[in-house]
Amino acid sequence: MSSLQLILSRSRYFAPAWVFASLNIWFGTWAIYIPAVKSQLGIDKASLGIALFCLSLGVFAIFPVAPRLVNRMGVGKATWYAVLAASVAALLPLLVNDFYLLMVSLFFFGATNGFLDISMNTLVTEIEKEDGKKFMSSAHGFFSLGGVIAGLGSFMIPVMPSPAIHMLIVVLVVLIINYRFHRHYLNIKAAPVEKEPFSLRLFRPLLLLGIVSFIVMASEGAVVDWSALYLKEISMAPEVLLGSGFLAFSITMTLGRFLGDAISARIGSVKIVALGILVAIAGYLAVLASFTYVAILGFALIGLGFSVIIPELFRIGGHVKGVDSSQGVAFIAGSGYAGFLMAPPVLGFLAESSSLKISFMVLLGGSLVVLLATLRLRAKQ
Repeated sequence: MSSLQLILSRSRYFAPAWVFASLNIWFGTWAIYIPAVKSQLGIDKASLGIALFCLSLGVFAIFPVAPRLVNRMGVGKATWYAVLAASVAALLPLLVNDFYLLMVSLFFFGATNGFLDISMNTLVTEIEKEDGKKFMSSAHGFFSLGGVIAGLGSFMIPVMPSPAIHMLIVVLVVLIINYRFHRHYLNIKAAPVEKEPFSLRLFRPLLLLGIVSFIVMASEGAVVDWSALYLKEISMAPEVLLGSGFLAFSITMTLGRFLGDAISARIGSVKIVALGILVAIAGYLAVLASFTYVAILGFALIGLGFSVIIPELFRIGGHVKGVDSSQGVAFIAGSGYAGFLMAPPVLGFLAESSSLKISFMVLLGGSLVVLLATLRLRAKQ
């Protein structure tokens, strides 16, 4: 049975997968109302950037303490409490009428999202350990699906009385479904780990995984932020096709994650990461060819290649000997978020000083570094 069939046929697997979808439904719904919040509060782009930075700050603030909280509560209860907290936090940025309150609300939103991210990935890792079944990649596919659901919800904007009412409806519907299924994971606890004294020998595999996570998530952030501009300025694409690169990337990202577990079960985690980065490298070469339709195909290949890597990194990180699964997940998640948030502005400065094509060459170089790191992981394995 494929992991997607497993999720859709058994509540034990659907319950955590729906948590993944929930996180992106809430975040995506907030994202579509960012312009409305900017207008309502009368703030400029610089101020909006500061407010959004507070969201990122909240994510990073929770990472150091999240593993300890997850282990103390039990991963099942930690996931459920995080769902409840994130439900409340999703409403706050759309209720405030003051810039400083917006910053505080976004910090709380970021912190709850970060805690939920670590707890739900740890939860899936523990269920995989208990049951001997792989569904991490498909769970991340549900995260991507959550973004699609939030995007479709944007068509409801004209009939909604206010952004807060829209978010309230979303929160209630998503929370009711979570409540219906949360009992299937509520009492799951992380398997005890035989702790070893801290040493570089334990840290090295996590460091290598963190570097891979940083580069891959940085590349994802760059494609999300810069693909349309690349098609416009480098490929000279017509306006109607400017969103096609991101759309192709998103579709193959979702499909790849639903297929990834079956491939991983057959060839192993390290091999699928190597296969994914090879596909992504082929995608970057197609993008750099600059022809519009070839570039769009390239973005699709990048999405397909990257789709399986982050889920596998969480899976590998959750199995590092002598390290709690929550600690491994938190380290990889923190590294990835750092790349996702830092790369787009850095590449923007690079594009401004040279060209956007040079920025994508740098991303290709990063993918080659990931390939070398994967070969190193294979050697260690």
